[in-house]
Amino acid sequence: MTEVKAELVGNVWKVEAHAGDQVQADDVLLVLESMKMEIPVMAPVSGTVRELRVKEQDVVKEGQVLAVID
Repeated sequence: MTEVKAELVGNVWKVEAHAGDQVQADDVLLVLESMKMEIPVMAPVSGTVRELRVKEQDVVKEGQVLAVID
């Protein structure tokens, strides 16, 4: 199990992956918006998205778990 964490404070601008999706390493899971920049959050490993803990428009904190991949 791999937890994908936010590297910065921002808003969830767009969700690209959902629970149950198969992803490859470096696939975009979601896009954060911070200081008018769009920052893609990529899957660090290949696997299945088990949980997506955020939705569009959520505000996330640095270090917050955004998704879980098995």
